Amino acid sequence: MTIQVHDKRFEPYIAETELQQRIRELAYELSHDLEGKKPLFIAILNGSFMFAADIFKYLTIEAEISFIKLASYKGTKSTGNVITAIGLEEDLFGRTVVILEDIVDTGKTLSQFLPQLQHQQPRQLLVAALLHKPDATTHPVQIDYLGFSVPNKFLLGYGLDYDGLGRNLPEIYQLSE
Repeated sequence: MTIQVHDKRFEPYIAETELQQRIRELAYELSHDLEGKKPLFIAILNGSFMFAADIFKYLTIEAEISFIKLASYKGTKSTGNVITAIGLEEDLFGRTVVILEDIVDTGKTLSQFLPQLQHQQPRQLLVAALLHKPDATTHPVQIDYLGFSVPNKFLLGYGLDYDGLGRNLPEIYQLSE
């Protein structure tokens, strides 16, 4: 069933059941790989809030979570500028840190953010992304835990928005052609 958000129509792309199954698998992998490390998860707002909450509820290890806001989108296009709106207060020195990102498309946001984190000398810095658009990537970033590789189409739902709307949808939609 297609839906309309603002002036655009979207069609179903990844069902809620498929999303939740893959997120459980990622949480299991993270729990297994990071057992005994008490990692700090850093969720990038606004888009990753649903992914972060679901990953966190399925983890079986001791872990902490914090949030940072980075922005590079306006409407359906990337602005090319990364803006940090909310800073990170935790000390990362010697810690295992996992960045939780909803989607990696051009890679610019993470390529600018990860070096900022490296300066704080974490023991280990990992990236877990729900979605990756390999065809859109212009700034390659290592993704250690990946939910889905997706085509270079505009996506909506499960934290992803179109001008502020659609984040609350429990599944992911793609822009109709």
